[in-house]
Amino acid sequence: MSFSLWSLAAFIVAVCVLVTVHEFGHYWVARKLGFKVLRFSVGFGRPLWSRIGRKSGTEYVLAAIPLGGYVKLLDEREAPVAEADLPHSFTRRPHWQRIAVLLAGPAANFLFAILLLAAILLVSGTTELRALQGPPLANSPAARAGVQSGDEVIAVNGRPVSSQGEACVGLFEGVASRAPLTLTLRGADGQQRVANFAFLSPAERRGLTEPATAPDCLGLQVQQLPVPAVLGRVSPGGPAALAGLQAGDEIQSVNGEPVHDYLSLQTAIRAHPGEPIAVQYQRDGRTATTRIQVGSVMRDGVRIGQIQVLSLHAPEFPPGVERHTRPGLVAALGIASTEAWGMTRFQVHMLWGMLAGDVSVKNLGGPLSIAEYAGDSAHAGLAVFLGFLVQISLVLGFMNLLPIPILDGGQVLMQSIEWLKGSPLSERVQLAGQQLGIALVALLLGLALYNDITRQFG
Repeated sequence: MSFSLWSLAAFIVAVCVLVTVHEFGHYWVARKLGFKVLRFSVGFGRPLWSRIGRKSGTEYVLAAIPLGGYVKLLDEREAPVAEADLPHSFTRRPHWQRIAVLLAGPAANFLFAILLLAAILLVSGTTELRALQGPPLANSPAARAGVQSGDEVIAVNGRPVSSQGEACVGLFEGVASRAPLTLTLRGADGQQRVANFAFLSPAERRGLTEPATAPDCLGLQVQQLPVPAVLGRVSPGGPAALAGLQAGDEIQSVNGEPVHDYLSLQTAIRAHPGEPIAVQYQRDGRTATTRIQVGSVMRDGVRIGQIQVLSLHAPEFPPGVERHTRPGLVAALGIASTEAWGMTRFQVHMLWGMLAGDVSVKNLGGPLSIAEYAGDSAHAGLAVFLGFLVQISLVLGFMNLLPIPILDGGQVLMQSIEWLKGSPLSERVQLAGQQLGIALVALLLGLALYNDITRQFG
């Protein structure tokens, strides 16, 4: 990934859309329940455009800084309120109505994500891969557990899975806990067996939750058809580029060992982290040899080689591995709801794992990471960018439900305490809660920004 003006533009679009959705949830429910809404602003700072509703008296604002937004309700704690408007003040409404307004923002994000995902499914359908495995990565946890080419993962820790994506999520959740981790496999002969994962230490297990290692699914690889070892993209400044390799080069051998396809090239490179290798390649019908100083990265607790190239050819799968379906409206809404719940449950598991020390806090991403993902997804096409909006909308909804005083979830907690107590919380308690909330949010943002910076320059 790389940060650019394109990433910034995509990030701003995503923030504007999702914040507007969130704040509209607060606004719509507040209006329906009789609260007086003073302002609905998209963005902060100097207004670029504003309009006052004739009937509601609400000021609608588009502000200069498009990195947030807010809904301002009538509240006598902030300014004097006319006698006639007191029944419409936030503090004069029943507690259940206040809580409903606070929950409406996150609810709008969840609903938006489900509807958008359902629309994507209706237009494009869904493609998933059976969890039919090719050769696992050498020395990976999957290889040590005895996973073999031709095995199909049918359950993780006894929970059935129907795709490679579900298998990877289940594996990550299993690693992020302290319980034993097992795969139920169906071999090429149709027989079922159980593969048990063994970890050398809690530190090794926790290391497998880091962003650099987690995407490899502990060494699982979906079964693929061989594709030629032709380079598609060569990262500028990477080991391959520094050695003179270019897009379109076909690799023929590594250290004298023939390379038959792109997978065998990957295997050969991974086996030489931090070492120099001799690579024979063909370009425009002519054969040449170059030496590459292989880079190294950690994957699944193992150091492997990397030269920063991508294949020219998209992966191809054997018949029956790739499954494409186009659901109807009702089915699309059901699938979208199930996937939204699964993604949210995964967020809960991740956060709990980080608090318990079982998941690396390096998984926290800040605005730079989100902007990079926004730019990459926008480059990949509208459908991918809309999928990104689905994920971030769910994250925004979930994060706002956390019981931190300055977030919606924290405000719901305080209103619930007042409701049970039968009287307002003291100003001292409210101030202390706000200060604690600001400190917690600042801590989370600081850690996320630190992670962003280390990803950029580490």
